[in-house]
Amino acid sequence: MRRLSPSSLVNLRRAIIFVYLLLFLSISLASAVFFFRTRREYLLLLKSEVESRQQLAEVQFKLQEQERILQRLRNDPAYVELVIRRRLGYAKPDEMIFRFESSGNRDLRFDEGMRALKRTP
Repeated sequence: MRRLSPSSLVNLRRAIIFVYLLLFLSISLASAVFFFRTRREYLLLLKSEVESRQQLAEVQFKLQEQERILQRLRNDPAYVELVIRRRLGYAKPDEMIFRFESSGNRDLRFDEGMRALKRTP
């Protein structure tokens, strides 16, 4: 067996330390890249959660509004009459209904233009 000189032992130790240092740095770099990608994904998920919670709040508000309207339709005859008159264009005898064409969204249930209707029994 051949003995290594002290200078070659120092060089070997330096080479081993260099390999370990290089291995440590590469693992650290890989961990940092993984951490930053995971953090970015986490932030995107948080943003998505906030948007979903806002949508949920809006939908819950609409649901409460619709439940309130449903309760009124079940229990309030004056409200039922109002809804029927507005949506179906019903009128009492000797009432006149005026319909106006709007510049924006048109209600396609009604004819174009303005017209007065006199309902008779």
